[in-house]
Amino acid sequence: MMRWVLASGNAGKLAEMRALLAGLDIELLAQSDFDVPAAEETGVGFVDNALLKARHAAAHTGLPAIADDSGLAVDALDGAPGVYSARYAGTHGDDAANNARLLAELADVPDAQRGAAFHCCLAATRSPNDPVPVIAHGVWQGSILHAARGDNGFGYDPLFWVAAEDASAAELEAARKNTISHRGRAMRLLVERWREHG
Repeated sequence: MMRWVLASGNAGKLAEMRALLAGLDIELLAQSDFDVPAAEETGVGFVDNALLKARHAAAHTGLPAIADDSGLAVDALDGAPGVYSARYAGTHGDDAANNARLLAELADVPDAQRGAAFHCCLAATRSPNDPVPVIAHGVWQGSILHAARGDNGFGYDPLFWVAAEDASAAELEAARKNTISHRGRAMRLLVERWREHG
């Protein structure tokens, strides 16, 4: 079995990624299992940050690494919070504060202008200096609700309305979410490209 390290300590993200990789000959371990310090996310976009994190995790563990940089881009906010999604309210990973700020920013925005998309960029690298890392990008279109709905998922899921499912992302069962989400789409593409990559 091939061992990969996920360049994240986010338990929700690790669980989603493991579910997406189920059935493949891959054991996904969290970088926190190796006491890897968080990488400094200095990139201007999702791809930049995913590569920084993957190379950082590979350098510290000696294992192939996969990194996810994802976030929410809201039309009415010119693509914000974007790469700052996890720290939109100031503190990294404070979902409640991030959601509260998003709702405040959109307080006077009508439904027709509340379009948004989740983006996920994945980067997989065999080593810190891999000259040909594998990159994949997934997008999930939706809109922003006026109040949270659902208890599943994490991050902005309770505010992200998926019209085709008549549900928020946080109301979806995990298996269904993984089928249609930005991360699910990106992971399927990454695995396909990784196999082609050899």
